[in-house]
Amino acid sequence: MKNTVFVYFVLFLMMGLCQGRVVKVAQGPLTRVVGQPVSLRCDVSDYDGPLEQDFEWQLLRGGQWLKIISTFDVTFTDPSLQGRVDSHDIAMERLGDSAVELRIRSARAEDSATYRCSTPSTDTDISGNYEAEVQLRVIGDSLKVAPSAPPAVVPEGSPFGLRCNATRNPSERTHLSVTWSLRKGASSEDILTFGPDGKVTVGSGFTQRYAGGGLRLHPRGDGEFGLALTEALPADQGVYVCTGREWVQEGDGVWQKIQEKKVEMGEVRVTPTAQSMTVTVEDNTTLSVDETLNLTCTVAADDLDAVSLEVAWLVVPSAGAGSTGPQVLVQMGRNGVVPDGSELVGVSRVETGSFRLTMRGVDRSDSGLYSCRVRAWIRKSSGEWYQAAEKTSDPVQVLVTLIEPDFRVTLRTVVTPKLSGDPTELECGVTDVSRLGEGRLGVSWHYTENTPSDAPASTHAIAALDERGNLQLWDEYRERAEKGHLTLSRVKPDTFKLRLLHTQDSDRGAYSCTVSAWTYSQKGGWKKSKDVHSEPLDLAWTYKNPRLGVVARRLRETSTAGSTFEMSCQVIEQNLQSPEYSVLIRVEETVGGPTRKIMSLSKDSILQLEDWKELDRLDSVVLEKTGPLEFRFRLYRAQVSDRGFYFCDISAWTRGPGSGNNWTKAISAESNKIEIDFPETGPSFNVSIRSDTTNVFPGETAKMQCDVTIQGPTPNADDVSYEVKWFLSRSWGPEGAVLLASMDRWGTVRKSPRNGSSDCSLERTGGRSFGLSIHSTADGDSGQYHCTATPWLRSPAGAWARGHDLTSSTVFLTVNLALWDSMKQPLLYGAGASLAVGLLSVLLGLICARCCCRRSLHTPLDVHMEMD
Repeated sequence: MKNTVFVYFVLFLMMGLCQGRVVKVAQGPLTRVVGQPVSLRCDVSDYDGPLEQDFEWQLLRGGQWLKIISTFDVTFTDPSLQGRVDSHDIAMERLGDSAVELRIRSARAEDSATYRCSTPSTDTDISGNYEAEVQLRVIGDSLKVAPSAPPAVVPEGSPFGLRCNATRNPSERTHLSVTWSLRKGASSEDILTFGPDGKVTVGSGFTQRYAGGGLRLHPRGDGEFGLALTEALPADQGVYVCTGREWVQEGDGVWQKIQEKKVEMGEVRVTPTAQSMTVTVEDNTTLSVDETLNLTCTVAADDLDAVSLEVAWLVVPSAGAGSTGPQVLVQMGRNGVVPDGSELVGVSRVETGSFRLTMRGVDRSDSGLYSCRVRAWIRKSSGEWYQAAEKTSDPVQVLVTLIEPDFRVTLRTVVTPKLSGDPTELECGVTDVSRLGEGRLGVSWHYTENTPSDAPASTHAIAALDERGNLQLWDEYRERAEKGHLTLSRVKPDTFKLRLLHTQDSDRGAYSCTVSAWTYSQKGGWKKSKDVHSEPLDLAWTYKNPRLGVVARRLRETSTAGSTFEMSCQVIEQNLQSPEYSVLIRVEETVGGPTRKIMSLSKDSILQLEDWKELDRLDSVVLEKTGPLEFRFRLYRAQVSDRGFYFCDISAWTRGPGSGNNWTKAISAESNKIEIDFPETGPSFNVSIRSDTTNVFPGETAKMQCDVTIQGPTPNADDVSYEVKWFLSRSWGPEGAVLLASMDRWGTVRKSPRNGSSDCSLERTGGRSFGLSIHSTADGDSGQYHCTATPWLRSPAGAWARGHDLTSSTVFLTVNLALWDSMKQPLLYGAGASLAVGLLSVLLGLICARCCCRRSLHTPLDVHMEMD
C-alpha cells in the first residue's frame, strides 16, 4: 500500500511539472471596419517535435467550417475562398517558428465569422489544446470627418479657431477621437487630441501653451469639436489637418483603433507684426540755443490693438557721429510709464500710434541725428510677454547753432627713452585760445601702433581727463596706471603731460592728444563743444640685444676628502634694464656628460635644494649673494662622490612688455667649469656574496653572507664603517630589485614592508661580514639575491669620507614544493570520507533487508518440502 501511494505521488508530480501544447489567439470578439485591413495572430507554445510548427485557419459560416489557408497543404483552401487567397486578399504571414498572422487586406461584411487556428500534433503525448477560436465582427464604414476652413490670414497676436465635425453610426457602440495637427512642409506635429476615452492629450510642443490657456477645447455636441487659439504666433503658420479615428475596447479594456480618416482644414498664414509695422519721424529741424525741440513719431501696423508699444528716442550726437552708436535719450514703457523723463526732456502719447518728444532749452550739444525706436510686445494668455517686432525710424537731422571756441594743440617730447625700460614724458599744450569764456579744457591721449605701410593701423585710447579733472582709464592701460607706471596730469590750465615710467618695446608708435572744450549748459552740467587734435608724434629708439656673461673663479682648493670647496660667479651684463638674477649650481661628472642640479637661488632670494638628496649632508652646501653681480657657492666636507665639474647657470629677469609688474626671463648664460678632483688614497674594497645552500623547503630558514674584503693597507676598525643593503629580484616579477633590509654605518637596521615574501633579519656576523636570514621561507622568496656595501673612512683629521657603492654578484634561491606534505591531508580526508560512506551504505542495506523483505525467510522451507 505504501509503495502504491508513493508511485501515485511521483506520477502526480510528473504531471504537474509537464505542460501540454497551448494555442492562443486574440481574446474576442474583435470589431473591424469594412475596407480596412484585418490581422489575426496565432501563437503555439509548450510543444514537442520540430522547432517550426505548422498552422491551419478555418472560419465558421452558415454552421459549416470552411478551410481558409494552411502552411503545409497548398490544396487546403476551400474553393469559395480560393480566389481571395490567390489574389492575396487573404494571406498568412509567418512571424516566427511558433507564430503566424492571418491577414485580410480589405475586410468585407461576409468576413464576420468565428475563426479557428489549429496546429497539427507533433507531440509525443497528446496534452493541452491544439486549436483556438476568435470571433470577428465587420461593421460598415460610417465614420465621417468634415472640418470647417480656418481663416487664411491671421495677424500676429490675434485669436482664431479651428472646428472639425466627426460622426459615426452610434448603434455600433464604437468611440471617436479627434486630433488637430499642424503640417509644415514634410513634417507634421499633433496639437491636441480629444478622446476616445474623453481625455485630452496635448502635443509636446503645445503643453505649456495649453497649461497657460493659450489652447482651449470646445466640444459642441452632434460630433462638432472646436479648438481655439487665444493668440496667433509666427510658429502657428502652416496647413491644419483634422483626423477622426474610430476605436473599440478589446481584451482587458485595451483601446484598438479600427479606422482613421484625415482631412486638411486649410492653410493659415500668420502676418508678423514686424512685417506690417512702420515707424516714421518728421523732417529735419534747425533751431537755436534755448529753444524747444518737438519731434513726432508715427507708428502704423495691421492691428495695433493686439500689441503694446514701447517707444524710445535715440540720438547720435554730431560730435560723435560715425564713432559711437545711438544713445537712448528718453523712453516710454509698454505700460505708458516714462521712467527717465524730466522737466526738460519727456515723451508723451498724442493718439494711437503717435508719440511726441519734447526737449526744452536745447544747446549746441543737442545737435545730432534723432530716431524713434519702437518695440511691439504681445502678451500671451499665460501672462508672459514676448517681443514681436522692433523697428527704428530713419534718423532726422537736428541742428542747434552755437558759437564755438577756437584754439590750437601742439605735442612734444620732454623725456625721450634710449633703451627699453627708460621713462618717457610727453607734453600736450594749448595755444591761441579765443571765445572759451568760462569754459574748461579736457584732454584724451591716443596711441597708434607701428605697422607696415600697406597694413591698416589701429588707434587705441590710453587715458583721459575731463573738464573736472577726473581720470578715465581704458582696459589696456588700466593695470599700468593703477601700479603707478603710467601717470596723466594737468600741470597748467592749458598744459597736460603723459608719463610712462618704464617704456616697453610695445610702446613704440605714434602718440597724439585731443583737447576738448567744455561749456556750461543752461540745463545744468558741462557739455562738450569742440575737439581739436594734435599732429601725431612718433616715439622710437634703437633696439639693442641684451647680453649676459658669467665668470667662475676658484676661491678654495679641494686637495683631500673632507676639505671645503668654494667658488665665485661674477655676472657681466649689457643692455638690460633693472634686471634681477636667479642662480642654479650644476655639476658634470665628465665634461659634456649628464648634469646634476645641486641648489638654486631665485631672483627673490629664495634658496632651494634641487637634486641634493643626501640627508646627512644637507648643511654641506651653501649658496649666497655677496654683491649685486656676484654669487658664491661652498661645499663643506667634500667626498669622493662629489668629484666633477661645477659651474653656475644664471638667468636675467626683466619687466616683460605689456605685463605690468610681471617678470619675464630675458636671457640666460653658463659660466666656465671648475673641477673638484683629488687623489683617492687608502685601501680599495670589494664585496662578495655566499650562501650555504640554494635550495630550501617551505618553512625552513635560508641564510646568506655578504663579505667585504680590503686590498692594500688595512685601516683600524674604528676608522672604517659600512652601509649594507640586501635586495631580491624575482624572475617572475616586473618590479625589478626589491630592497629587503639595510644597515647604516652606525649599525641601525631597517626592514622594508614585506610583499608576498617571508620575514627576514640582518645582522653583523663579523668585522666585515653581514648575514641575511629568511625565516619560514615560502614560494614568494624564490629569486636572485644580491647585496651592496658602501665603505666610510675617517681621515686623521677626524672627517668621514664616503666611498664608492660596491655591488656583489647574485645568488639564486629556490624554495622547493613539498608534494607529500601538500597532498597527505587531502588524501587522509578522502579516505576517511570514503570509509564513512561505505559503512553507512552497509548499515542501510541491513535495515532494508530486515524491514522490507521478511516474507523471503520462508523460501528455504518450501525448498525442503519439494525435496521431501
